[in-house]
Amino acid sequence: MAHVITLIPGDGIGYEVSLAAKRCLDATGVKIIWEEMLAGQDALIKTGELLPQNVIASIQKNKVALKGPLTTPIGAGFRSVNVALRQALELYACVRPAKTYAGVKSSFQDIDLVIVRENSEDLYAGIEFEEGKPETKNLIAQIKKDTQKSIRTDSGISIKPISKFASARIVRYAFEYALANKRKKITCVHKANIMKFTDGLFLKVAREIAQEFKAKIIFEEAIVDNMAMQLVQKPHNYDVLVLPNLYGDIISDLCAGIVGGLGVAPGANLGKDLAVFEAVHGSAPKYKGLNKVNPTAMILSGVLLLRHIREAAAADNLEQATKDVIAEGKFVTYDLKADPQDPTAVGTSQMADAIIKRLKK
Repeated sequence: MAHVITLIPGDGIGYEVSLAAKRCLDATGVKIIWEEMLAGQDALIKTGELLPQNVIASIQKNKVALKGPLTTPIGAGFRSVNVALRQALELYACVRPAKTYAGVKSSFQDIDLVIVRENSEDLYAGIEFEEGKPETKNLIAQIKKDTQKSIRTDSGISIKPISKFASARIVRYAFEYALANKRKKITCVHKANIMKFTDGLFLKVAREIAQEFKAKIIFEEAIVDNMAMQLVQKPHNYDVLVLPNLYGDIISDLCAGIVGGLGVAPGANLGKDLAVFEAVHGSAPKYKGLNKVNPTAMILSGVLLLRHIREAAAADNLEQATKDVIAEGKFVTYDLKADPQDPTAVGTSQMADAIIKRLKK
């Protein structure tokens, strides 16, 4: 039976990397019917909307989507199309693996980390008060009345909600992910030493849930600034990291840097029964149409998608083919060459061709 999957090509380089990933997934032999939808800047031009309702409806119907990077035009309504999509579909878990691959420039070898980021609240909830507005002045006055703490009247304010519900949901997901993927340790990353009622709540909930899994999964805690240092010095000491939204965004990029950059960083956004897979990198519009950028992150996001739809053999096949092409270093894009000016570097589509040829038939 064929899988029906929503495809959102994206903006900028999105179409090129999405097409490369689509071709690679099709070449595994898994039967996929792609339902292509527009979102982002291209959708705004053609439909007048950044995130048309038919995109949401398609993902709700098909349950799974592969999405290229989207551009949010400045002043166009959404703070972020990506965040709006996650919120509309209640994709509460962001999972970002960070693995080293032979042939990718990195200071480390044998890194295999997974970042599990809470996706629905924290500062990314978008509850902000603009400097100078009457409602902002009222809030500042109310805060002083209730806490006796003064905030400068020329301040902008962001609200950081962290709930027991969302904290428990993401921490439990992290533990269940660890069990399902034979992981041994979870590190809860926080700043509870300073933010005692938000990060403190996240940590408290994590400790409680960890007790349910203590016979099977090691549980550790780390303050986020120390975690950043430890990852740069000793990344091999860590396995699965679970974090609130903002720290998850920052630390996942740090981990991508450890393993060679955003060009090899796949991602998944997961809800109760919906999943959207995407490369972590942006739309890089200056490279649009040049057939130049590295498609690896998008292809590896396709690998995550295949595992999600229970096509494990095809996922392993595609990941191995990608690893082989990168390790050989012959048919790779400029950023994967020892010298980015190497004239033997190939384009996006040619690298996809090489990966397809490597697939076991």
